[in-house]
Amino acid sequence: MRADRDHNRRMSERNIIAIHDAGPRGLSLRVPDAPLEAGGPATALLDRRQRPLHDLRISVTDRCNFRCSYCMPKEVFDKEHRFLPHRELLSFEEITRVARLFVDLGVRKIRLTGGEPLLRKHIEGLIEQLAALRTPEGEPLDLTLTTNGSLLARKARALRAAGLRRVTVSLDAMDDAIFRRMNDVDFPVADVLAGIDAALQAGLGPVKVNMVVKRGSNDAQILPMVQHFRSAYGPAVALRFIEYMDVGATNGWRLDEVLPSDAVRALIDAAYPLEPLEAAQPGETAQRWGFRDGRGEVGFISSVTQAFCGDCNRIRLSTEGQLFLCLFAGQGHDLRALLRGARADGSAWSDGELRAAIDALWRQRGDRYSELRASAALEPGAGARRIEMSYIGG
Repeated sequence: MRADRDHNRRMSERNIIAIHDAGPRGLSLRVPDAPLEAGGPATALLDRRQRPLHDLRISVTDRCNFRCSYCMPKEVFDKEHRFLPHRELLSFEEITRVARLFVDLGVRKIRLTGGEPLLRKHIEGLIEQLAALRTPEGEPLDLTLTTNGSLLARKARALRAAGLRRVTVSLDAMDDAIFRRMNDVDFPVADVLAGIDAALQAGLGPVKVNMVVKRGSNDAQILPMVQHFRSAYGPAVALRFIEYMDVGATNGWRLDEVLPSDAVRALIDAAYPLEPLEAAQPGETAQRWGFRDGRGEVGFISSVTQAFCGDCNRIRLSTEGQLFLCLFAGQGHDLRALLRGARADGSAWSDGELRAAIDALWRQRGDRYSELRASAALEPGAGARRIEMSYIGG
């Protein structure tokens, strides 16, 4: 048992700490000779596969108060685990500056993630700054946040007052014993449900509820989840069932623990007939299905069995300023070095120069990990140093 623990700690240091420390020594962002002025691109900013830049996901902390086995297993993320010191994190002002650059380049949706984002002190202040941003057309952004719900009941009203528009809550079981076992910190279902109620009362709806389905762990909870949210909330809450994914290297992912979305959908459809719905927006990760009786909808995120790389329009910013072009990436691109660094003459990089560096990075993007995995086209060892879910968010 001690040998297994030592092995897991070594895995953690190789696959998490090494990436955290990669900041200034990681992949650098090249600053093109000509700056890129604000005002939005004349045409859509497209990568090498003609995918537009639309969504920015910002991790505001690498810390979480849960120890879910598929994300932050306790045997790896224990009391000896080294989280990032505060000085390494991007400040709220730095995050807002970066977000403004991305809005100029076409981003229209920002999602705050973690870790658990509500653990970041004074997160309402960041939300207030981001909510004040406007597109070149003068429109507000779609500003959302994903949370485990543990702090949502006490923070929902303040989050809405700061300008947050919607929340997504992670909940993996309705059965209290199963949920406590999965979060591994003995946190009760009732408190997450209280957070969902508080979010709806504060105007942070409709609420999305994400359930990661792991075969043999919580797959028996699929129908109880549907039954509860249909009867208690109807269209005010949309369930999303997520295939257990091979993000990072510390969760012991195995393909035989993946329950395909098709099987989940068939199970639900047999009890509560479904009909397909159109995507709400381009690049949406979930395939949407509505209950035929009109009592809401469910969605299925099938990164393992039905790759959606083809229209992926998301970029991720880590809590200490690394840009990741794919959820399954193994290396980030160091934006913090430009934010806090300077040219050879000592002068700071301008917004136009930073904007041009991000523009150039997106244009060369060709990531399609899930497609390659599905086609068995990955080279041996490819992606072995993938970033951890807890570090970059979902």
